[in-house]
Amino acid sequence: MRCFTILGPSQSGKSTLLKALSELEGRPVTAAFSDVLTVSQFSYLDEPWAGFDIAGGPDYLGHAGEALAASDAAILCVAPEPDAAVLAAPYLRLIEASDVPCFIFINKMDQDEARIRDIVGALQAYATHHIVLRQAPIRDGDGHVVGSVDLISERAFQYQEGKPSSLIEIPDDLHDREQEARAELLEHLADFDDHLMEQLIDDREPPTEDVYKILAEAHRDNAVMAAYLGAAGHGNGLTRLMKALRHEAPGMEAIGLRLGVEVPLAIGLASDTKKHVGKSTLIRVLGSPVQHGSPLAGDTIGNLAGIDGKPVPEPLERGTLAVAVKSDHLDPGYAYTATAADELPGWTRGRPPSYPRLLAPVNEREDARLSAALARIAASDPGMELAQDAETGHLVVHLQGPIHLRRVLAKLTEDFGIEATEHPVSGIYRETITKTVDTHHRHRKQTGGAGQFADVQLTVRPQGRGAGFAFGDTVKGGAVPKNYIPAVKAGAREAMEQGPLGFPVVDVAVTLTDGKHHAVDSSDHAFRTAAKNGVREALAQAGPVVLQPIERVVIHVPSVNSGSLVALAGSLKGQVLGFEAHMSARGWDIFQALIPAGAKEELFQALGGLTHGTAWFESHFDHYEELHGKDAERIREARAAELA
Repeated sequence: MRCFTILGPSQSGKSTLLKALSELEGRPVTAAFSDVLTVSQFSYLDEPWAGFDIAGGPDYLGHAGEALAASDAAILCVAPEPDAAVLAAPYLRLIEASDVPCFIFINKMDQDEARIRDIVGALQAYATHHIVLRQAPIRDGDGHVVGSVDLISERAFQYQEGKPSSLIEIPDDLHDREQEARAELLEHLADFDDHLMEQLIDDREPPTEDVYKILAEAHRDNAVMAAYLGAAGHGNGLTRLMKALRHEAPGMEAIGLRLGVEVPLAIGLASDTKKHVGKSTLIRVLGSPVQHGSPLAGDTIGNLAGIDGKPVPEPLERGTLAVAVKSDHLDPGYAYTATAADELPGWTRGRPPSYPRLLAPVNEREDARLSAALARIAASDPGMELAQDAETGHLVVHLQGPIHLRRVLAKLTEDFGIEATEHPVSGIYRETITKTVDTHHRHRKQTGGAGQFADVQLTVRPQGRGAGFAFGDTVKGGAVPKNYIPAVKAGAREAMEQGPLGFPVVDVAVTLTDGKHHAVDSSDHAFRTAAKNGVREALAQAGPVVLQPIERVVIHVPSVNSGSLVALAGSLKGQVLGFEAHMSARGWDIFQALIPAGAKEELFQALGGLTHGTAWFESHFDHYEELHGKDAERIREARAAELA
């Protein structure tokens, strides 16, 4: 069985394309493996094929990456509009990172009025591989595309609704343009074949079969991308695309070489968890035959079924797809040997998640169940990461965006029976002090037996930004015995956990200058309590201010949108650090800025609108800075209400 993944922006018609390809010769077996992945198995010219259709939108690039890793080829389905080429940029970038040979299908040609050269040129702006046009369009008197000319065989075909195209003569008014497009194709292919180069220099016509062979070898070596024309909804252009896949896609032996995995037995390309069924993992067998009970990834494999849930002949031959049930040790994103699971390269995981949310169960008693359910979902979702909020202890899920969040919440409800609420991540602010305060605190408590006594004199002073907490002592004469000084430090550090404004305190130094002790009533606990209360009193008198975290944001953005980010960063009270062309991704820039962490969600929303979802960002803490005016007052009031 040979496999391909169809990628493309939303509304490009890729699902229609897979359906049309799979129905070229009879009825396919099609199933929605998950809410993200649809698989269609079919036969073409007596060969078994499978196509993977990933839900549209950049949120699903991680799922697309895992499917690509198990594929022999990729089909990029795009709309026939030059201005829409930027929407295909994330998919071109992923495909080039994967090193999987790509066939471009310019769909919906029945709606096209743009020049094909302009469409290909717009796509070329985002591809380092050269895109060669395989067909020239035939237009009617109104400019509508009604057929195409194969630029290698020089045969013309007229589209027919729902039927194979009919062979016609090349229209007279198309000869010059066809010859020009063919010459351009041959010139590009000559880069891969010296004999073809000699033929072109000598003005000799190369044999058609030789040209087909050169293109097939270049495609199998992933040296070019070929663009085909058609309209999947009308059944146009499908046979030429399918024949190209059949002759030019490499064999499955290329997969291990691309992934750098020596002799993998299988690849896990998706998994899902369903209520009453449990975990299922879709695998593609690449090595020796696999069957129920075979060793795989360090354990034995469970039951195996087809994508339609029906039994499959065992053992599974090379290239076959199967769903592994009751094999919880198999996660997607790995290449399996008999004894181990090797993680697939980083490109398969798509974009790092940049949309954090706190999740909490509606029923507090389901906290452990929620954690377990989210861990299972995350194991199947390359676009999701889990962490724990240091302040509340609640789970923080890092996601691709609001749509991804809705999917996760729905899955919790439908597959695990857990209702959860989501909230923005809070607790990002800190506080510090602006002046030095000397304080004296005595802790005394008498309860009938041994009492508690500790007397401390402390100096609390601000430190430079980023210096953190510091403690020292200048006690002389044993006024505070040395064995109690660690307890004083611990108490001072404990006071930093929540300052007078309600936030953790940073960049403060505490010095123990003097004190008193009692031979009987003094203890570690007493000195720790005295220090904690004394520091708290000092912090309230030391001019506390709110600090906001500033993050260094690295935005990956198509170059056409870079200019709009300068104004965006300014509107978020950020500072532009600069931008430069991406080193390996053509048509992309790396834009860097410093922005307040509290503005990241606004950045996320605005970036999606400005770039139609194509751009994404990574962020890392850089430093804290003081928050002034109404912004500071608003944060202080919100924190007070939160703690009330």
